[in-house]
Order: sequence, then C-alpha cells, then structure tokens
Amino acid sequence: MKQGNIRISSENMMPIIKKWLYSEKDIFLREIVANASDAITKLKKLIAMGEASGEDDFRVTVTADPKAGTLTVEDNGIGMTEEEVEKYITQIAFSGAADFLEKYEKAGGDGIIGHFGLGFYSAYMVSENIEIFTKSYRDGAAAVHWQSDGESTYTIEECEKEGRGTRIVMHLAPEEKEFLKEFELRKLLAKYCSFMPYPIYLDPKGTEEDKPVNTTSPLYLKQPKECTDEEYKTFYRETFSDFNEPLFWIHLNMEYPFRLKGILYFPKVRKQVELERGQVKLYCNQVYVADNIKEVIPEYLMLLNGVIDCPDIPLNVSRSFLQNDSQVKKITKHIVKKVADKLTELFKNDRERYETCWTDLANFVKFGCLKDEDFYGKVKGLVIYKNLEGKYVPLEECFGEPVSEEDAKEGKEPKPVYYVSDENKQAQYIRMFKEAGLDAISCDTYIDPHFLSFVEYKNPTQVRFLRIDSDVAGALKEGSGEDKEIEEIFTAALKEKKITVKTEKLKNAEIPAIINVSEYMRRMSEMNSFYRMGDVPADMTLIVNTGSETVTALKEAGEEARADAAEYIYLLALMSYRQLGDEEVAAFTRLSAKMMGKYLKKD
Repeated sequence: MKQGNIRISSENMMPIIKKWLYSEKDIFLREIVANASDAITKLKKLIAMGEASGEDDFRVTVTADPKAGTLTVEDNGIGMTEEEVEKYITQIAFSGAADFLEKYEKAGGDGIIGHFGLGFYSAYMVSENIEIFTKSYRDGAAAVHWQSDGESTYTIEECEKEGRGTRIVMHLAPEEKEFLKEFELRKLLAKYCSFMPYPIYLDPKGTEEDKPVNTTSPLYLKQPKECTDEEYKTFYRETFSDFNEPLFWIHLNMEYPFRLKGILYFPKVRKQVELERGQVKLYCNQVYVADNIKEVIPEYLMLLNGVIDCPDIPLNVSRSFLQNDSQVKKITKHIVKKVADKLTELFKNDRERYETCWTDLANFVKFGCLKDEDFYGKVKGLVIYKNLEGKYVPLEECFGEPVSEEDAKEGKEPKPVYYVSDENKQAQYIRMFKEAGLDAISCDTYIDPHFLSFVEYKNPTQVRFLRIDSDVAGALKEGSGEDKEIEEIFTAALKEKKITVKTEKLKNAEIPAIINVSEYMRRMSEMNSFYRMGDVPADMTLIVNTGSETVTALKEAGEEARADAAEYIYLLALMSYRQLGDEEVAAFTRLSAKMMGKYLKKD
C-alpha cells in the first residue's frame, strides 16, 4: 500500500473545496455522474478508433446504502490504472479529460465533458471519506483502490474488482444523510442528469423491470422533421410539469458556425397582470448546467420554457467569461433571431392563430422590445392591439405621416393615437368616441405605459399616445364653443376646487361636461407614484359643453341655482373620470336631494 499527500497548489485548497458552491452542494451528484458518463464516452471513442474492445451495454449505477451511510456511483467505462489515478485524482491540478482531448482531438472526437479533477473533489462537500475502486480497460491492468478523508492525505493499493470501470464510494457526513433517501436522489438525478447520454439506474434490482431514471435521447436531439406535435407536447409536460399545452414551439438545430440544439416553448400565461418567469434549462452535451443563465439567454426569453444544449459553452465557466465570449454572443443572437422568425412566420401565415395567442404573447413581446432594441427592430411590426370594435390592428398602422423637422420646430405634433387603459372607468369617453366615429386602442396591461413611452421615443415624428380622456375637446369638439359667461359661472362655483374651466361645443349634446387631464402631467404623476417619489396631482380641466341645453340654461337661472348646478355638473363629470372621494360623495348626495326636492315642489 502506498501513502502520500494530495498535490494541490495551496495547502488551504481542501477546506475551500468543501465549501465550494456551498449553496448548491447537491451539484456534487452531477459532477460524479458526469465523470462516469465521460469515462464511458472515452471508451466508446477508443473502441471506434480500434484501440479498445467492449460490449455496448454501457450504464451508470447509483446506489444508496443508508445502513452503511454510503452513496456509490459506478460506471463500466474506461477505468484507470494506478498511474492514472495518481495523475488525475491525486494531482488535482490536472484533468484526465484535457489530456484525452489533446491526444485524440485530431480523430474527430467530441462529446467529452472532462471533469476529473476539481469536479471529483466536489463530493467532499458532503463526504467524510471517499473510496475509488477502478480497473482500466487495458489488458492485464490491475484494479486499484484509492481513498482519502479529504484532509490532504490518501492511500492507494491494488485490489480485487471484476470488470473494467470505476466505482466511487462516498461515505457521507452525518448531516448529509438526506442524500441517501430515494426521493431526494430521484429528484436530483431528474434535475441534473435527465438527458445524460447513457442510462442511469438507481438501486437496480437486476431484473427486466428496472428502468433508467433518465432519457438518453431527448427529443431536442432529433431532427425537427422527425418530431410529431404529440412528441413535442409530451416532452414539454414531462420536462416542465406543466399540463397546460404550450402555444407553440421553436426547435433549434444548428451545427455551424456553432453547435446548438434545443426546443423553446411559448407557454400559456396564468396571470395576465404580471410577467411570469419561465424556465430555460441550459445543457452542455446533455449535462445540465443551470437554469436561466442570462449571459446566454436574454432576460426576456426567460419568460419562455425551454431546453438548450450547447457543447460550445463549457460546463463549468465563470459568468464574466460568458459575458465577454464572442461565441456566446453569436449563440444568443441566433436564439433571438429564431424567436423573432417564428413570431413573424405565425403573424404572416396564420394571423388568426397569432391573434388567438396574442393575449399570452403580448407581455413577452413588449418586454422583449423594451430590453433589446435588436429584437424590437425584428418584431415591431408584429405588435397588435384591439380597437374599440374589438378587432386587432397592428400598432404601426395607427401611425401618421412623419412630421418634418420644419413643422416640428413650429410646434406641429405627430398624429395622436388614442388609447383606453380601463374600459369600465372610461366607458363614457369610449361611448363618445364611438358616436363621433373615432377609434382608440385598448392598453390594459401594466407594461403598456412603459411600452407606449418607448414607442414614442423610437418614433418621435410619427406618433404620440394620448389616453382617451386626455384630449377629448380636441377630438370631439364641434366648431367654436367658447362662452365667457358660462366659463365665469363654473369658475365662480368651483373656485375652491383647484380645477381649470374651459368651454367647448362637443358633438354629443347630452353630456354637459367632461374631465380632461394632461397626458404629460398624468404620466408624471403615475411615474412618481410608481417610484414612490411623492404624490404629484395631475392638473384637471373641466370641459363644459356649450352644446348642452342643460349648460346654456344656467344663463337664465338664479345665482344659487347656478352655483348648485355647476357643482353638480362638475361632480357628474368627475364621477365619469374616477371614483368619488368621501367628501365628494357627500356633496353629490346633498345636491341630488336638494335639486330633487325643488323639482318635486315645482310640479
């Protein structure tokens, strides 16, 4: 038996390893199983090159022994000699897979994960002692037993072992015994090893009933033309545990200039009032890396569900590397393009289905436009809104002709596009617009105010958005309706209300007055409220309709009747704009009773 010290670059390395990725220490299982998968891939490559022989029944076995407190991972792959154990396990600074790649890369090999080294030592996050029993594929090679308690010392000696391959026995620390529970192991294998390329068995009984816990040939590895709709839906249900059918999907399949495979699903949105984060799983050669890596998947695409497998992204790599890697940027750009292409295809070739899906797509598309100008450039023509008739119209079709620089200098503004933010609260304004033959779009999600401001910024000479209650006089007035006497009556009656009074002749003679609020001031008020910067009340204007007989009759009324009627008309207009406050309700009730009493006495 041979003893020695593990050769590491720092005497403090082992304590660091034991705390490595502490918040995700369960990742050790991925590392150990990935190493086992790697060992099989190496042997298969050697067999293909004629440098080794072996059967095709490759497998990885995970066994838990609660009584002994051990967790064992075994493969029937390439195995190691004593010299290789010394090099790849004891000399932590080296990687067996790196040497393997260097030697055989000219043979066209791929699929090598390569994680002997630090990946193996991640098992010490949960283990008090680790044993390795391994036997090389080479003829006549002796089996080797290596063990270490993780305190920088080890022993190595020959042992008895049937068949080639490696068995790693982890003696778990008392506080880590949860990793011996079958439920926990199945959960972790499902998370980290679902698509590894070789069958993984958990506590196999050696009968035909035993089934691997993973899928060795996931759907995304197939050619898109070979996949059926039902297969896509089944893969979605099994991978994301979502029994709502996805709207549609994108099958990514690229070999050059980089390798990329995967499927992105557009899910149904459960809550329309907020953006729901999806789950985009990133893999490297069928080995799980992480969910929602924003350095590879743009933030807005994380609203989707999907699986992306990219061998050109290293399994263990810093995020700063991903941020600065040109290949990663190309991969990200390609994924964004494929998503935009799919939306464009659906919009052009199946408009009815696109409109049916729009409720679920809207927030995703708008959020993507806000976060990525390149994405906005690709999909801006696909953004649609419902008009007052309930029909979808592309937003760009609502734009007017561009205003020239000269006209802009003279104060000319682009054609306004009116919008509704709350159909119930703005019902009176909607009715007035319809009666006047005018249209507006419905913007009723929380992201719309931000998106409309963004579109204005991107198209300053073509569009400005006005809420349906912000410029009613301009949209609905009929000729000149200025009346100084009426204006003075209302100004005097409402002098304590801090409201501006204007007179206009509106097309609808039945409405005595309406409330207008400056679009700019209302947006400022809403923004301050959103960022909790204090309440900045939006200035309101009371537009008194001089085309209303009720209004013009005030000229013949007595002073008290004028004041009461003016305040009553103001409260009616305010009621159509927003919910009345307590004092306003009291005033409305008082005036209603007073005016009703006078009306009944008159009869």
